Amino acid sequence: MAFKALKIKDLTIPIPVVQGGMGVGISWDQLAGTVSKEGGLGVISSVGTGYYKNQEFIDKAVAGKPYETLNFYSKNSLIEIFKNARKICGDAPLACNVLYASGDYGRIVMDACEAGADAIITGAGLPTNMPEFTRDYPDVALIPIVSSAKALKIICKRWTQRYDRLPDAVILEGPKSGGHQGFTYEQCFMDEYQLENLVKPVKDEIAKWGDFPLIAAGGVWDKKDIEEMMRLGADAVQMGTRFIATEECDAHDNFKEVIIAAKEEDIKLLKSPVGLPARGVQTNLIDLVDKREGPAIKCISNCVTPCHRGEEAKVVGYCIADRLSDAYMGNKETGLFFTGSNGYKIDKIITVKELMHKLTHGEDDS
Repeated sequence: MAFKALKIKDLTIPIPVVQGGMGVGISWDQLAGTVSKEGGLGVISSVGTGYYKNQEFIDKAVAGKPYETLNFYSKNSLIEIFKNARKICGDAPLACNVLYASGDYGRIVMDACEAGADAIITGAGLPTNMPEFTRDYPDVALIPIVSSAKALKIICKRWTQRYDRLPDAVILEGPKSGGHQGFTYEQCFMDEYQLENLVKPVKDEIAKWGDFPLIAAGGVWDKKDIEEMMRLGADAVQMGTRFIATEECDAHDNFKEVIIAAKEEDIKLLKSPVGLPARGVQTNLIDLVDKREGPAIKCISNCVTPCHRGEEAKVVGYCIADRLSDAYMGNKETGLFFTGSNGYKIDKIITVKELMHKLTHGEDDS
């Protein structure tokens, strides 16, 4: 199967592969810029930008961590990340992922638009007011992430009523993705919630509102998986985990080593202060947390609203901002390492160019 280019609003993505946004610091300028350069849609994560280049662009740090939401989601850092990504990909489409659960969501969306994002991708909640923050940037494509046709219906209804517009594309994320899930723990293992069984209902819901692209995500691994998703009705796929094991990925080498070393049984659904199950690697941190012996919890960055300034972190046993930043800095002992369910299949580091070739030509074609 020859893949068709992905059309989103006025954007053309030659290869219908969207690189998943991964924070803290897993998909920033190097990875996103290179993916866009190689014909996919590179996605810069807005999460934890204050850590970019040793916190060079923030105004205040406490205990070595970006202080408060304004610094954790640093506008100056995000602008610098986009500037450096553009040096790699030029005018190719480039997106930004902004979590709806982020503290100061609207401000971060506006920052991303100002930084030069061609598209905003939002999950971790239903972004019913997303268009409100892009009024001054009508050319920016808006792409919500959903886990069901019902969620898409709510978004389309609210957006139509309030803003007289629809999503420019939608990402349907199944329960095999890395990081936070849009499902309960039990639903993640039930047949009716698996990605392959969600594509048709979401495609049918799209048809009720008009026609915009459906991007399937969660557990997509290779060319065969992409072809299967497209056979089911998807126009493109989003992939995150495979891009971790690339030379250009912004993650620390130790992060990549943890993913490469992970066995299938090491990848589990973990509890998260965000209030959703999150898939990652069972590491020393998780063992410590299970024994209630994890690192001290003190909310400095105020990263996500569902955590209620560290209250949920204390219940779960770890601060997600601190532990993701530890992973970004290569601390294997206290870092939190997110990966999709297929992360154990990764056995070596390759370039983004090589990966894109495998995704379009097949694994055995080098």
